[in-house]
Amino acid sequence: MIRRLRAGVRLAEVSDPRAKILGVNSAPSAPVLLVLGDEELLAARAIAAAVEGAREQDPGADVREYEAGQLSAGEVAEMLSPSLFGGRRVLVVRGGQDARKDLAAALLSYAKNPDPDVTLIVAHLGAAKGKAFADGLKSAGATVVPAVKLKGDRERIAFVRDEFRRHGGRCDEAAASALLQAVGTDLREIAAACSQLLADTDGRISAAVVARYYKGRAEVSGFAVADAAMVGDLPGALEALRWALHVGVDPVPIADALADGVRTVARVASAGRGNPYQMASSLGMPAWKIQKAQERSRGWSPEGLVDAMRAAADCNAAVKGGAEDRGYALEQAVFAVARARQSGGVR
Repeated sequence: MIRRLRAGVRLAEVSDPRAKILGVNSAPSAPVLLVLGDEELLAARAIAAAVEGAREQDPGADVREYEAGQLSAGEVAEMLSPSLFGGRRVLVVRGGQDARKDLAAALLSYAKNPDPDVTLIVAHLGAAKGKAFADGLKSAGATVVPAVKLKGDRERIAFVRDEFRRHGGRCDEAAASALLQAVGTDLREIAAACSQLLADTDGRISAAVVARYYKGRAEVSGFAVADAAMVGDLPGALEALRWALHVGVDPVPIADALADGVRTVARVASAGRGNPYQMASSLGMPAWKIQKAQERSRGWSPEGLVDAMRAAADCNAAVKGGAEDRGYALEQAVFAVARARQSGGVR
């Protein structure tokens, strides 16, 4: 089912480097659109916006959706052929990577000389499967809409801030980070959380606002465990860990958060003291995260960080490798990290 975008949200040309984060990055009048990537939310938004663009030109536009693996070349030829009754048509072909050779050939032939009254939208995961088909559509002149999964905190924070900005709200980096810690990395959940906060507030989102609305959920995240362990607060880290496991937080993101906490402090500490905003580009992380890591790095020795990194790596291997007691593996890692912080390195 196509999700409709808020009235007034339009697709823009792919000239803005942040376009993939906004998820609205294609021209509405493009006769052939290739939505390329495996991030479902961005792909859904790109398709919905293209359909809306067609309906703005013709409210009675005929919109049809098909799965490429279940569509034949004969069927698509009939749908793309000139209509006796006129009117705009939109054909959405999902799962383009599953298109059989005859269907791919038919679509590629059409893309070279498309009907101006038809909008063809092909969604493709962008992986190796069906790559020749995607490349052929590009060569034929299709407008490409990136819909790849966001990587790392910087892109997710940018996505959160853009979500609020697009709908008239405001959000700083600290608030975006707090929201990610509370809801995780799934883009649909993040977007839903942004929408809920906008509906429940005046649109000015701070870290305090996020904490108020997500109190309890954020407190039992893996980041809470990592933060306590990184400052040597063993009782606090163990309490957060046990409560997180008690309420059903999956051990994997807790192990990831612990590893990320150690790795971030190690990177920032090795870069030396400096202005977080000046260091952001070279370290590839937001200034707020660098500043936080600089504060966490006080009291750590190089030897202690080496021990903590080893403990975090062992924990990740145990948790993701199917250890019999993943909770025990996490507990031992918390002990090791906190002990390394307190002693400066245990050998």
